[in-house]
Amino acid sequence: MKVFVDSGRCQGHTLCSMIAPDSFELSDIDGTASPVNEVVPPDQEDAVREAVQSCPEQAISIEE
Repeated sequence: MKVFVDSGRCQGHTLCSMIAPDSFELSDIDGTASPVNEVVPPDQEDAVREAVQSCPEQAISIEE
């Protein structure tokens, strides 16, 4: 699975980093999220899927 964050849509709500802290990092400049690694380790896939569903801006997408 690969994960992507649309930087134009992300508003820095930080839900993804709270749900999947090993998969998302936050910018020190504006607080927006980016994936730690594009390819999600198998043990983090469920948390990333939850983060996708929880993002209020629908800025996170996955590719199976």
